[in-house]
Amino acid sequence: MSLKNILVYVDDSKRAEGTVAAACALARQHDAHLTGLAIERPPYIPGFATIEIPPSAMEIITRQRAATIARAKEIFDAGVAKAGRTAQSGWTAEKGHTLETLSLRSRYTDVTVVPQATPEMRGTADEDLVDDFVMTSGRPVLVIPYIGGTESFGGTVLVAWNASRESARAVADAMPLLEHASSVEVLVVEPRSMGDVPGADIAAHLARHGIEAKANVTQGLDIEVGDVLLNRAADIGANLIVMGGYGHSRMRELVLGGATRHILDHMTVPVLLSH
Repeated sequence: MSLKNILVYVDDSKRAEGTVAAACALARQHDAHLTGLAIERPPYIPGFATIEIPPSAMEIITRQRAATIARAKEIFDAGVAKAGRTAQSGWTAEKGHTLETLSLRSRYTDVTVVPQATPEMRGTADEDLVDDFVMTSGRPVLVIPYIGGTESFGGTVLVAWNASRESARAVADAMPLLEHASSVEVLVVEPRSMGDVPGADIAAHLARHGIEAKANVTQGLDIEVGDVLLNRAADIGANLIVMGGYGHSRMRELVLGGATRHILDHMTVPVLLSH
């Protein structure tokens, strides 16, 4: 099983180069077609202010947004050229609201690669884009740390497993990546009602697909589940975490905390999320 059609969301920020490089690495590994997508959002102008904005100001806004798209395309073109994937890539720029446009485009691909939000984005329209996208896409989402991603997805993979619908979906979506991994560990944190050997059933399922996975269980730890996952990923040298996204309601996680929210805030390696 392989990925054949990958989408990467590209903006003009510093994080874009690392995101494109990671997407290229994934496309190269699977010999997949890679499409870069930039989205030109309509300017937010309160209705009462529209008549007060002169045409010259609107022209400046339009030029700025066109320059942003052009810069994003430069980053994408440079990334695919460096990876030797120019002939296997394509570019598209669309106008519309970011979440709706990205979600729609993602439904025609195997996986969508997006960058983690940066601390500077707090309080802006982009702060919750990845969170919202995971919830609305309906397809797997590969989030790349804003500090840069991996150049290979064939190493060690950590699978977060709690037997939920979301984690089962994530494992199924990640199967092409798991098949290319050299090592897979299934980590169960604080297991509940999962049989005598938590993680054994999903490890057996993976084994039937030719994926040798080690099951590991942690319990009695007085730290966040997200920290447990990140610590274990560091311990085993994982270059990918696979997990279900927002098993609880997103509002509950935003208010009370949760593994998905914690990982998206503190991730150090790429994370494949499915909801």
